Amino acid sequence: MAREHTTIEVAGREVSVSNPGKVYFPEAGYTKLDLIEYYLAVADAALVHLRDRPTVLKRFVDGAAGDFFFQKRVPANAPPWLATAIVRFPSGREARELTPVDAAHLVWANNLGVIDFNPWPVRRADLDRPDELRVDLDPTPEASWDDVRRVALVAGEVLREHGLVGYPKTSGSRGIHINVRIVPEHDFTTVRRAALALAREVERRVPELATSKWWKEERHGVFVDYNQNARDRTVASAWSVRPTPDARVSMPLTWDQVPDVEPADFTLATVPDLLARDGDPHAAIDEQPGSLASLLELARRDEEQGLG
Repeated sequence: MAREHTTIEVAGREVSVSNPGKVYFPEAGYTKLDLIEYYLAVADAALVHLRDRPTVLKRFVDGAAGDFFFQKRVPANAPPWLATAIVRFPSGREARELTPVDAAHLVWANNLGVIDFNPWPVRRADLDRPDELRVDLDPTPEASWDDVRRVALVAGEVLREHGLVGYPKTSGSRGIHINVRIVPEHDFTTVRRAALALAREVERRVPELATSKWWKEERHGVFVDYNQNARDRTVASAWSVRPTPDARVSMPLTWDQVPDVEPADFTLATVPDLLARDGDPHAAIDEQPGSLASLLELARRDEEQGLG
């Protein structure tokens, strides 16, 4: 019979875990404790993408097959050691959100039913200026996985030509995400403007494969979703387990892996060994934040042509 309670000692903390044997992924048979042990195995790599970032609690209290809800505010009974930040939304409301700083924060969130982590592209030091531009390649129903991979390679090429380094990862679903560290000197609106310019340039290069059209009925192929850079938008972070039947992981990749990558290869069961064997392909992501100046110049030229 599954234990009803256990305590995890991690990062100098004792984190209480209820119902550790509760099955979270019915088809694969993975439990809450399996999920926690996964995050403990990848914690150092995962925290590269989560540390000090406001993070929405996406709670699957009945496991991956059940309903979920987004909880922006940490519970009132959260432990006093929990790191948080007060964030403000376009509506004018504010909330105290989790800002993970160590593995204890990940385990605490897992215990509440968090399966994938959804951080903001800002850090506590400056909540109004993103230090990350996000490229979300979202395939329409008729697009193939090969289309997604090809568009990702084009997006990487455009980024490099504009002085930026993209770090690709599988979304854990049908898409690919590319994270780009930037100098935190612009507001959300300006970063979104740069992302739109990028999306339009990708569309110009492969119009048969990619689209920047906002209205769904106008889209085809792979939508380069620039609006993920708007304030209060979040995307599942690298190394996050996604709520799929096989517990797929949003897996960091090298660019050499992109042409042949298969998302099903990366799951809660396989990724810890891959990380231990191959290391973290995104370990250097924070080392050289780039400037948006070149993309913003491209945005200015697009606007002059009436594309603003």
